Amino acid sequence: MATYNKRGYKPKNKVEKEQNIETDSTTAEVFNTLDETASKTEAFVEKNQKYIFVIIGLVALIVLGSLAYKEFIAKPKQMSAMNDMFQAQKYFDQAVTGVEKDSLYNLALNGGEGKFGMLDVIEEYSGTPSANLASYYAGTAYLRLKDYKKAVEHLENFKSDDEILAPIAKGNIGDAFVQLNQPNEALGYYEQAAEMRNNEYTTPMYLFKAGTVALDLGKADKALANFKRVKEEYPNSTEASKVDVFIGKAQVLASK
Repeated sequence: MATYNKRGYKPKNKVEKEQNIETDSTTAEVFNTLDETASKTEAFVEKNQKYIFVIIGLVALIVLGSLAYKEFIAKPKQMSAMNDMFQAQKYFDQAVTGVEKDSLYNLALNGGEGKFGMLDVIEEYSGTPSANLASYYAGTAYLRLKDYKKAVEHLENFKSDDEILAPIAKGNIGDAFVQLNQPNEALGYYEQAAEMRNNEYTTPMYLFKAGTVALDLGKADKALANFKRVKEEYPNSTEASKVDVFIGKAQVLASK
């Protein structure tokens, strides 16, 4: 246990005198070490101050450059991309709800009336959020046009944290692989799409799709697990209303 002597305190015996001498010696040693360390630090700074200032200057330039890029290059570029993408997005929306779907999807991809298509946006505004979104539209348009390899290519380039759009993009890749007769790849993407988000729309939809592909592949246990999740976790979903039949099929196949 540490003890402290009051100011003006005089040692009563030889032992206390020796303790005081030892304490004073230790304190002096600590201060000497601190002084020595400070002196070395000062010497280092003095010797290397040119390089230190250069490093500080470089860091400042990087920070200021990043801010300037975002403010004067990235933002205007994104605004321009959004404007150029407007007509292509309009064509895409018309294709989803309209009659002449193929021609409208082609216009969405390649542009029309002197306006950019999604492919132009991707090329001209690479790295912007608009170009990223254009990859989703382009991939989905190619899927609808039955160009499945290009659909996969563009959808793979799309990155998003959106609750609905992210799993749909992944699920669309699964749809493309189904059409390419690559069921194992399709199953993998459906499973990814189902696990990406937990909501009442995309999760049961892709669990059900994963189940049906697994069933076709003879993976009865995996199919059954997916179908049961639809029934138990998403009883109000569209898929739940028809899943009992598929649960029965999977159970029969699993029992063989």
